[in-house]
Amino acid sequence: MRRLLLGLAIASAASFGAHAQAPIKIGFVSTFSGSSGVLGQEAADAFKLALKKSHGLLGGRPAQIIYGDDKGTPDAGRQLVDKMIESDGVQVITGILFSNVLLAVAKPALSSGQFIVSPVAGPSQLAGKQCHPHFFSVSWQNDTITESVAIQMVKDKITSAYFMAPNYPGGRDQLAGLKRYFKGGITEVFTAFGQLDYSAEIAQLRAKNPQAVLFFYPGGMGINFLKQFAQSGLKGRIPLYSSANTIDQTTLPAIGDDAIGLRSSALWSEQLDNAASKEFTANFKSEYRRIPSAYAATTYDAGRLLDAALTSIGGRIEDKRAFRQALERAQFDSVRGKFKFNKNHFPIQNFYVTEVVKDDKGQVVAEMKGIIDEDHVDAYVDECKMVPD
Repeated sequence: MRRLLLGLAIASAASFGAHAQAPIKIGFVSTFSGSSGVLGQEAADAFKLALKKSHGLLGGRPAQIIYGDDKGTPDAGRQLVDKMIESDGVQVITGILFSNVLLAVAKPALSSGQFIVSPVAGPSQLAGKQCHPHFFSVSWQNDTITESVAIQMVKDKITSAYFMAPNYPGGRDQLAGLKRYFKGGITEVFTAFGQLDYSAEIAQLRAKNPQAVLFFYPGGMGINFLKQFAQSGLKGRIPLYSSANTIDQTTLPAIGDDAIGLRSSALWSEQLDNAASKEFTANFKSEYRRIPSAYAATTYDAGRLLDAALTSIGGRIEDKRAFRQALERAQFDSVRGKFKFNKNHFPIQNFYVTEVVKDDKGQVVAEMKGIIDEDHVDAYVDECKMVPD
């Protein structure tokens, strides 16, 4: 009996040793082409920076990152994730920017036992009834972005608004968030995802002459919308509001002065005063010669979260129950200062108001003006009846 127990112990130790040496495989699926390609590069750069801080290791084991371009489409994203799981053996999927892509890959990935750590996309379905023990959002639940903008608009005494966004899950979630906190009149306009010409919509907006405009257009969509809005002569006549995933350092250099005066909500800014944020901002500037965006900040946090969770369990990602519990309770220095998951694996966090200005160097930046809401909780958490694995 002793020999049998000793043999099992040796086999177990050998198995653990083999796992400890094998790389942890991460599938980084993001949008690297088209008008939103700059966002995918921003996220990938931040993830690389997070890995650099942990010396290329996750939980003490080598990290193998497999990159793939989802082209911003659900079909391409699904095909990539299927391949990564079946052929490459990835254990975690991260990097996804858009909610339509995330919703397309979530069920097959989660059903096969993999983990998804979302650095950006936060669809309402996965925060509520479709929450899952292996799904974690490090960024936001989509509605909360415009919930925070709505709170600020009420403070600014705005009583009617014109809402514009792409017609996809992220855009529809953001309208739901606006309606939850803004009780004035709302004109709703949805446009095609990826659309770059807004002349017809801006003509309709001009005819309506709203009190304020709230828009959500990430990447090249936002650049084109703001430039066309300014060219129409409406800039300065109608107050503009947006969210930090539309107006940030991935878009501001291309928009320039046309964005000045725009107010936005943000969960992070390079001006945030905490040690982790200052270190991240300085390192990102040094590595990539540009100011990081919120996309970079939340993706960096995703990398730091993974390392902290895996370190706490000795890198044993194969023990899925232990890994899930480690993610839930992981302690790491977030660029946002404090970081805590709610029971649906979405963050409880602060939102801030920013305004686009020119700084003392002549750069167009989103200047932090104050806090909108502290410890904001998403609206779907009570619908989440998560059954732990």
